Amino acid sequence: MWSWVLAIVGITGIFIVGKKSIAGWVILLINENLWVIYAVKTHQYGFIAAAIGYATVYIKNFVSWSRPRLAR
Repeated sequence: MWSWVLAIVGITGIFIVGKKSIAGWVILLINENLWVIYAVKTHQYGFIAAAIGYATVYIKNFVSWSRPRLAR
């Protein structure tokens, strides 16, 4: 079940980001929180490091993506 939820939420977030909506970034960050929960529940702690890495990249990309938008 977890794999389906994580996949669907992640793909949905990427799809919405492609439509240039801020909501996509929020969904992607929520998905990383779900990955942390999954990692703790399954004792696969390496996923926590991955979630932190992905979240860092998402935040960096959001900042880069929003700069030209805020300048308008």
